[in-house]
Parts: sequence; C-alpha cells; structure tokens
Amino acid sequence: MKKTFQIATLLTAMALSAPLLAKTFVYVSEADDGTIARYVLDEQSGALQLLGRTQAGGKVMPLALSADHQHLYAAIRSKPLQLVSWQIDRATGDLHQRAEVPATASYPYISTDKQGRFLLGASYDGDVVHVYRLAKDGKVIAPPVGSYKTGHAAHSVIVDDAGKTAYVGNLGTDRVLQLKLNEEGELSALGNGYVKTADENGPRHSVLSPDQRYLYNVGEMGGIITQFRREPSGELVKVSETANAVAEEYKLQHGRERPAGYSDTTPRIWSADIHLTPNGHFLYVTERTSSTVSGYRVDPHSGKLTLIGSWPVEKQPRSIAITADGKWLIASGEKSAVTGSYAIDAKSGSLKRVSEAPAGKDANWVTVVSN
Repeated sequence: MKKTFQIATLLTAMALSAPLLAKTFVYVSEADDGTIARYVLDEQSGALQLLGRTQAGGKVMPLALSADHQHLYAAIRSKPLQLVSWQIDRATGDLHQRAEVPATASYPYISTDKQGRFLLGASYDGDVVHVYRLAKDGKVIAPPVGSYKTGHAAHSVIVDDAGKTAYVGNLGTDRVLQLKLNEEGELSALGNGYVKTADENGPRHSVLSPDQRYLYNVGEMGGIITQFRREPSGELVKVSETANAVAEEYKLQHGRERPAGYSDTTPRIWSADIHLTPNGHFLYVTERTSSTVSGYRVDPHSGKLTLIGSWPVEKQPRSIAITADGKWLIASGEKSAVTGSYAIDAKSGSLKRVSEAPAGKDANWVTVVSN
C-alpha cells in the first residue's frame, strides 16, 4: 500500500512539473559582434531573458535548425567563409560541441530539409545555391554535393516538406526558381525552372503554407507579396499579388538593390522577412525602412491575404520568428539595442509588444526552439 502511494505521489509530481520543464529558447545572430545571443522565452507571459552569448568566429548571419531541432547551424560571411554547427542543450539552451567546415560561398540564407539529409545555402554574391550533406551526428559535410547557378542575387532557398522540391528567391532576376532535389542532393530545373514576380520587385524570402498548397514570396524592393499555387508536381502558378502595406503611410519610394557601399538616403521600400503561424492562419512580413511588421489573415480555402494591420517593432527589422504554439513573434533589429517579443492575438492576428531583452550589434537572424 505504501509503495503504491509513493508511486502515485511521484506520478502526480511529474505531471505537475511537466509544464515547468517546457522551455522555448531563442537564438539571434549578432553579425558585427560575431556572436549568437541565447534567450529563454516565458511561454506564459512572452517575457524574454538573455541567457548569454556564444562566439561564432566571424560575421555570423543566417541560422538554421536541424530537422530534429538538436543542432543549430550558422553561416559565417567574413573570411574565412564557414558553416558552423552546435549541439543544442534542450534543458539549458546552451550551444555545445562546435564544428566547422569551409563554406564554398557566402550565404545570406541557409535552410535544412525535414528529412535531415541536407543543408542548403543561397549565395547572393555567388549567384548560386549549394547543397551540403549532413552526417548522422548532425554535422555539415563539405564540400557541397549539389550546385545550381541561379542568376543574379540568389537570396533564399527553402525545401518542401516532402524534400523533393526547392524554391529560390532570386532578387536580381525577379524570379522564384523551382528546382528538383534528388536523394543525392543534386538540383535540377523543375518545369522551365522558374516563375516570375512583378518587375523590379526583387524576390527575397519565401514561405510555404503548412498544407503545402501555397508559396508566398516577399519582394525586397517592391514589397509585394506574391502568392503562388503549388501543382502536384511542385511547379508554381501565380495566384495574386498583395501590395506593400506601409509604403504610402511612410512615403517610401520604390526600393533599389543595395550592393556594398550603397549610400542613397531616400526613404525606400526595403522588405526583408516573411513567416506564417504554424496553423497557417496569419502571415507576417518585415519592412526595414519603416521598422514595421505587417500582418495578414490567410483565407483557409483560397490562401488570399487580407491586411490586419502594421506595427512598429525593433529598428530595421531583418528577421522575425514565430513560436511553435503560434502565440509569440520574436523580432530582431539591425539597428536596435534590444530584441522584442510580441503576443499574437489568436482571433485577430494583431501584435502586442510584451517584452524585450538586450541585443548585440547588427542583430540579424532569429531562430526559435521549443521543447
């Protein structure tokens, strides 16, 4: 009887403590400091707390997670160009067992497939996408096993859930490339290899809807969100275009490509990131000149976007991320001294700022890991 009581007591204690063990960690690359800031996010209040910083070994920018969320990857864009990986301590958020390999190009965007086979990098400077194989222990294996010449200014690459199709935002050609990804990591054109966006829109980042029916791409220079329908083959068909939400309010001129040494002081559209909530109900994009995030309601049938509103966030927001429960949005600012967290209203999709924590110089990429 006593033993039964002890077991029951232990099980009750475990059940009560289970929510306390659930943690969400936030990682933000700080390019000019060469560090990755580590935060813990309170899943009830949205409060952010800085845990510490991890040295990255150079100008660290894009981050990506392994499919099992056990490893964090980063691209170093200062010389020597590198791809760095760490094992994530899921109890403390610490980054351990650093490993690095030479990168074949400078990547402003990296991503992984859901099968845990590959890490892909899009190179703006090199006009190329590379595919690296991942070892069983999560480390990157160099050199790349796949390569595809993209045309001028490849700015992102994502892979569908099936791991068979890759999509590249090609800023300099106003194209979203559609590519086949085979089991060996080789890339080849799917259909004619691309679809067009509006002229001089500058396709930047893309996101796939959770049901994989639609792809949304935001243009850096035009700020237009282009919606594409995915065919069973993975090929894209343009459905609609949604104009930039803040250009008129902030009197922004059409954007321009910004190479090294860019010095134009005219306020121009300069869109950056795009993300969907995990349930696919809301979509958010960042605009750096106005330092805003705009939100849209997504029609569950047609995928059409309806503007909810726009909100001021951290100064010059390059990146945002949304937690796995869809309750919180985290925003970094390239010219902000803090990283901010925002509550997402489950019914309206509106954002409300709830917390901030210190950020380093040129806070860049945001990645979220939930237990």
